[in-house]
Amino acid sequence: MLRLPISVLVSTLLLVSTEIVIDGFVTITHAQQAKQAAIRLASGDHKEGYESPQYQTDSLSLEVRSGVEANLFAIVNTAQFGLPKKAEGRFLEPSEPAIKLGRKLFFDRRLSRNKTMSCAMCHIPEQGFTNNELQRPIGFEGRAIKRNAPTILNVVYYQRLFADARENRLEQQVWGPLLASNEMNNPSVGQVIDTLAQLPEYPKLFEDAFGEMPNMLNVGQALAQYQQALLAGNSRFDQWRYGRQQDVLNAEEKEGFALFAGKAQCSSCHIVGDEYALFTDQALHDTGVGYQVSMRPETTTISVQLAPGVVGQLDKSVVDSVGEDKPNDVGRYEVTLDPADRWKYRTASLRNIALTAPYMHNGTFASLESVV
Repeated sequence: MLRLPISVLVSTLLLVSTEIVIDGFVTITHAQQAKQAAIRLASGDHKEGYESPQYQTDSLSLEVRSGVEANLFAIVNTAQFGLPKKAEGRFLEPSEPAIKLGRKLFFDRRLSRNKTMSCAMCHIPEQGFTNNELQRPIGFEGRAIKRNAPTILNVVYYQRLFADARENRLEQQVWGPLLASNEMNNPSVGQVIDTLAQLPEYPKLFEDAFGEMPNMLNVGQALAQYQQALLAGNSRFDQWRYGRQQDVLNAEEKEGFALFAGKAQCSSCHIVGDEYALFTDQALHDTGVGYQVSMRPETTTISVQLAPGVVGQLDKSVVDSVGEDKPNDVGRYEVTLDPADRWKYRTASLRNIALTAPYMHNGTFASLESVV
């Protein structure tokens, strides 16, 4: 059995994390007294009234929610070391008004049925567009979502979307969360369109971006325009491998990459090419994690998340008496109904992996050491 120096491998994985510009945030202060009616209808991912001075978090990023909007139109039109050429992705022709509209939609809680959930509440920009504090996100009215929130950085280059690869284009994918009963819970496409048409600021934004009122196609295109601009290359690894800057990595990091690409065989699935590296083969594999969870081994206690980052061990019989059965997850099989696809999930990219814990399709591993 190969015994790997885990710390060396982990140090290499951290290399492909990029310093990401977080756009569109202002400093948050705890609300003293909320005007509830106005808050429920506030535009954007408005946090007032949802804070408590007693709330504590292990996240290191919440204190730096400040800055100006990044120029995403410039970013999407600028080549970056380590990323493929635009022809390799599924880019729409970049449009500054459409990106602006998509950004607003992404942070707007009014797109959910009860006006409380936005895309950004599961895909948190400061946390690598994932959710570091939850193994699996919490959706509409506290309903559980059975898979970890994946990062959407560089998502435009993915040929398959969702962990089970059930979608293949961003402008189509966005309707999944909008309509899912345990996510944003909209009853129909028409309901979303009607909501946007009735909100005073959106008709003009859609006219500016698309020359027409909101519809199923341009809502998807607007959100896709925003997401395709969330590009993150130019890491130290990229500067070393593709920029030929040999002095940016230390000896341990170079040793870690030699293991990654050699004896450890990590790169057989997390591919590093000669011209770019997405760190994924975009294929689906059964790693054994899904099977193990599905078998539900007998236990007398069960892990229950009590708050973000706080997990307690409770008596399983008590939890079973008051909780719903945890939904099973058999991966790609749920799409194809082919028994050969049981517990197969899309290979996740390792880009920005330092920012995107927890790991695996169900968030079962909290650290890179445990994954390795």
